[in-house]
Amino acid sequence: MSTNLTLRSILDANKLTGHNYSDWLRNLRIVLRQEKKLYVLDTPAPSEPCSDATDEEWEKYQRYIDDNEQATCVTLACMSPELQRQHENMDAPTMILHLKELFGAQSRVERYQISKALFQCKMAEGSSVDTHVLKMIGYIEKLAELGFVMDHELSIDLVLQSLSSSFSQFVMNFNMNQKDMTLLAIEHA
Repeated sequence: MSTNLTLRSILDANKLTGHNYSDWLRNLRIVLRQEKKLYVLDTPAPSEPCSDATDEEWEKYQRYIDDNEQATCVTLACMSPELQRQHENMDAPTMILHLKELFGAQSRVERYQISKALFQCKMAEGSSVDTHVLKMIGYIEKLAELGFVMDHELSIDLVLQSLSSSFSQFVMNFNMNQKDMTLLAIEHA
């Protein structure tokens, strides 16, 4: 229980106000994952079992109802009072959908800015490859947090293309020999 309270303090400190939607949603998902309630946001609600359903079917249904109620309360508790009033009669999945409609455009702008920075990255001659690759990994991970997961091979290609010309021999060797390299391995090249 103390872990729940510790993680929930993240939400208390970063209540949803609108402009912080992406960070808030990431924090909410972390807390719900730790509490094993995240599935209510990601899976459709089960239908109410028929009268002749097994005890197991009823227990599964009731567990979803209880978990959804808890996720709803956690979600409401970490919003500004105005947003609470607007969403207090919704369940957690409906709230998240509505909030995405309200604030999702901000995520789109953020995704655009991050992808622009990522695609324009070019390592300066003589600069640290470690710093450069870590910066690119940060952009790639931030895009993934926003729901835009890049293919692993595309990520590798993008990083290789961004390296300075002094790494041309490394890139050529990589393309000829090392098809299964990770981004961190490039960082230590």
